[in-house]
Amino acid sequence: MRKDIDAALANWEYKPDTIQARQVTAGDRRTVLQMRLDMGVVQMETDNRPDGTRPHGHASYYEFLKAKADAADRADREFTLSEEHCREADREFMQYYQRRICWLTLGEYRRAVEDADHTLAFMDFVREHSPNEEYTEAHEQYRAFVLFHRTQAAAAAEAEDDEAEAAIDELRDGAVKIRELLLAEEEDEFDEENDPMLSQLRRLEGEIRNRHGVGETLQEQLDKAIASEQYEQAARIRDAMKMRSVKPPETPRGKN
Repeated sequence: MRKDIDAALANWEYKPDTIQARQVTAGDRRTVLQMRLDMGVVQMETDNRPDGTRPHGHASYYEFLKAKADAADRADREFTLSEEHCREADREFMQYYQRRICWLTLGEYRRAVEDADHTLAFMDFVREHSPNEEYTEAHEQYRAFVLFHRTQAAAAAEAEDDEAEAAIDELRDGAVKIRELLLAEEEDEFDEENDPMLSQLRRLEGEIRNRHGVGETLQEQLDKAIASEQYEQAARIRDAMKMRSVKPPETPRGKN
């Protein structure tokens, strides 16, 4: 059996400063995700933990730590991450980051949202059970960036489904959360107009509005009606939003 990876690298030239990803079929017919690096290829599973392991029988290390914290809570004990916990948590954070950027590159936006949600939930857990402020800040500094990825992916997924208003709402909601985080972190130094993440979200919002001819979304109309205390109008808008969320059933194949 050959142990080199020449076959995997054949016809897949490395391109610096570019995220190169692809989905391929493995020997057992399962689909795996690959990312090209300067010295080889990283292969990841598409479901659960990217390295395919089940830490202590759990789908992810985050799930394992949650189980430990829950057990401690039931025993009326405080749970704090140990040095080993922190080291293994960081390993999982990196794995999900690498897979997330691959999903974004491949346009698998809902998969990118799933991995971003995992990371954000894990960050919440770390913040609650961190051994010290330094470890907390080491992760919190990336929260806005993860939210940025999630917002882009969620908006792109909605746009692909021809849900332009939903895409705009995702962009605006994400921008609000990112703005709040950056303002809390940078305080007087925060420059909203020139922040690259917020600028990118504004640009994407403008492109979607122009492409689909969207003025105010129903959510924006609702926010305005509530702010001006026009509650009857707000109720009508809520009804319209509920109607929009109810999609007609698909026609069975073979029938008109």
